[in-house]
Amino acid sequence: MDIPYGLTMRGLLKQNDKILILKRHPNSKTNPNRWELPGGKVDPGEDFDDALIREFVEETNLNIKIGDLVGAVQENFSYKRTVALVMHVEIISGEIAISDEHIDWKWAYMNEIKDLDVSGWFKKLLIEKNYEL
Repeated sequence: MDIPYGLTMRGLLKQNDKILILKRHPNSKTNPNRWELPGGKVDPGEDFDDALIREFVEETNLNIKIGDLVGAVQENFSYKRTVALVMHVEIISGEIAISDEHIDWKWAYMNEIKDLDVSGWFKKLLIEKNYEL
């Protein structure tokens, strides 16, 4: 049997040269305790931009406006393959309040992110972009 694909949307939010990152819950099925960009799965029949806006609100309490594509990366697991589309985003409104999916958040400079334990797809993106997001 072929391993199915799933689509996830991620948002790259920068302010003052810092990037908003979230730390996944230790009980997460994928990438537990690792840092990542906000976002998540696209539901069946959902437009991918609507998914990113929904996931951003769910995970950060921030309303966003979507900009251009940063990149696309694939991460393989034993039970699925995930393609992550990463988009530039801007805050429209809201104050950061994270969901139960994550245990921490921070604004981090790229030199800080390089030294963190990040999710597999995020590491691939960082390497592909030569750590210049």
